[in-house]
Amino acid sequence: MLKDALLEAFSKIQVPELAQDVVKLGWVRNIELSHQKVQIDLVLPTFALKSERICATAVKQAAILTVPTGTQVDLNVFAEVLPATEQSLKKPGIADVKNVILVLSGKGGVGKSTVATNLALALSGMGCRVGLLDADVYGPSIPTLFGIPKDVEVLGIAKEGSTENYMIPLEQKGIKLMSIGFLVDTASAMIWRGPMIASASMQMFYNVAWGDLDYLIVDMPPGTGDIHLTISQKVNVAGALIVSTPQELALADVVRAKAMLDKVNIPTFGLIENMSYFVCDSCDKRHEIFSHGGAMSLAKRLEIPCLAELPLNASLTAQDAPYQELAHAIATGVVKAVLSRPAPKKEKARLNILA
Repeated sequence: MLKDALLEAFSKIQVPELAQDVVKLGWVRNIELSHQKVQIDLVLPTFALKSERICATAVKQAAILTVPTGTQVDLNVFAEVLPATEQSLKKPGIADVKNVILVLSGKGGVGKSTVATNLALALSGMGCRVGLLDADVYGPSIPTLFGIPKDVEVLGIAKEGSTENYMIPLEQKGIKLMSIGFLVDTASAMIWRGPMIASASMQMFYNVAWGDLDYLIVDMPPGTGDIHLTISQKVNVAGALIVSTPQELALADVVRAKAMLDKVNIPTFGLIENMSYFVCDSCDKRHEIFSHGGAMSLAKRLEIPCLAELPLNASLTAQDAPYQELAHAIATGVVKAVLSRPAPKKEKARLNILA
């Protein structure tokens, strides 16, 4: 049969990142045969896979070579992002957030917010549905990075049949945004105790009408404090990304951040060395201002990948190669986590014994 021949041809198409073929991965969902026409549905686990175009092209070429001459081949490519862990931000009609990804650092001033922003923009640019939550209550940066005025108004909605109200996130450049900077006067001192901070953080997770999101990137506060513990206890997190600079002081804090993630059972996707080097405009040479290679060696010691060495460059944006590679790496990490999840246990059939 032609359908079996097509599946046989597709089974030879390997996905480099996952070391499996598209049939075994279940990406070929539908093959419809009609007179001189074949329609194929290819469902990817995300639009941010590095080999997305290569695999889609290979499927179409394999189909053209398999079907009789003159047969029209239509390939429909979709994406269905699955959660890497049990979803906690899932409310009918309000939110369906598949994967929560933390971007954190052991200390402040390492460019964590810039990395979180560009990661979100890169994923969105690849066709993913993305939100960005600024959980740094003491120093919210997202309003500044997106040029949002201080007097912005956050609207709310009420869920039908419930007394709960939900904030509507702002939307900029295709990203849904929420920050404490939209809700309070950030020019005044934030003199809040731990329970107040934890409560405000949870409201930005659970009392926001996020809608359907493939990824919610969370810009965490520096350190390993109350917010980190509260989020780890009350939100199911797909994984985390640690940002550091090359100095020994910053790298020492990475060890503590990784230890915290291990203790609360949050997977670490990898480490980013930000401000790794500077390329001079005049001499076009690479200058390693803060030394170099510390993150790479530390990543090996912690047994996590070093995902990027980002230069000290004010013009570096989400469209540049380093952030594109980072987006591919994070999306691939989520897919691998989904594939490694144990299959749900099937309930045993109940037997009705009749007397």
